[in-house]
Amino acid sequence: MNHKIMKNAPALDNQLCYAIYSTGIAIQRLYKPILDQLGLTYSQYLVMNILWREDKLTVKTISERLALESSTLTPVLKRLEISGFILRKRNPDNERQMIIGLTEPGRLLQKHSGCLVQSLQRASGQSTEKLAVLNRSIRTLRDKLYTHLDNWQRPD
Repeated sequence: MNHKIMKNAPALDNQLCYAIYSTGIAIQRLYKPILDQLGLTYSQYLVMNILWREDKLTVKTISERLALESSTLTPVLKRLEISGFILRKRNPDNERQMIIGLTEPGRLLQKHSGCLVQSLQRASGQSTEKLAVLNRSIRTLRDKLYTHLDNWQRPD
């Protein structure tokens, strides 16, 4: 094999994609002990967050908002149902659609999820305002990038 070394290749730490990726991993590790206490994985937390804002959504809607394939989302939903946090029911108007709704224990989890934001603020040493500005900047970048991707919808 011919392995050429690119001497002018940017260092990984100087690449925005890696900074965002590794920051996401760091946030997930920070959240893990809290999510473990809630009985959730990070992926399950994302699903619950969507349902806390708007209950009774289709699998398709949730997968679009998370930018995931429904085949990736289905095992997450099954585990949430086994845990008693959601119910999956067929849409009576369209048997092909599955409606995902919160159970009472699933609704109650929301009260305990606020400590995730507090832990991020504490660990980062950033004010709420600075984190909000950073969030808006990253979302703007994400939205611009999605406009250049075929067959992908921007998550809501």
